[in-house]
Amino acid sequence: MKCLILYCVGCIVAFTASRPLFADDLRSNRGNDPFFQISAAIAQCPQPLGPLETEHEWLDEAHYRIERGNSCWVEGRCRLSNAYLYDAEIAETVKRRLQSINQAMHWRERSTLWLTLQRRFIYVQGCVSSDFDKDTFLSLLAKTADVDKIIDNTTTDPKSTSLPYRTLNDPLKKPASSGD
Repeated sequence: MKCLILYCVGCIVAFTASRPLFADDLRSNRGNDPFFQISAAIAQCPQPLGPLETEHEWLDEAHYRIERGNSCWVEGRCRLSNAYLYDAEIAETVKRRLQSINQAMHWRERSTLWLTLQRRFIYVQGCVSSDFDKDTFLSLLAKTADVDKIIDNTTTDPKSTSLPYRTLNDPLKKPASSGD
């Protein structure tokens, strides 16, 4: 019996020691917002943080997320009761749409980009070459069904110390103003 108690105490200590000191610092996609990479032509482009957030950040934003999600339905602009309900479907449509956009303008060869979808908004984050036709790309992407807004957070300088988005490597650093 004494061995069993010591074994259980040892397991509890090992479990406790293996857990992070501050579980709140663990980042995850708590809202299940679609977030995916769509191209990888520009080397060393810092990966965006995307929708990864700590529990504390999630709780701080909960009220505003609910309010923003429901506002389009309350205003009569959405057929679904919450704008976030569109995001998974939009993500699938965007993936198909990007194929046809690439055939028209070969954007994949001139960019390293990630998309985050939240409440019918598409956040375009990452790096583009200086000859990338960003206006046309964003305009074509905006024509995706049910998309309310495109937000451009791209840069032509992947080595910049002032990026227009938060990064996975430095999640606490505030982003610079959007776009170049």
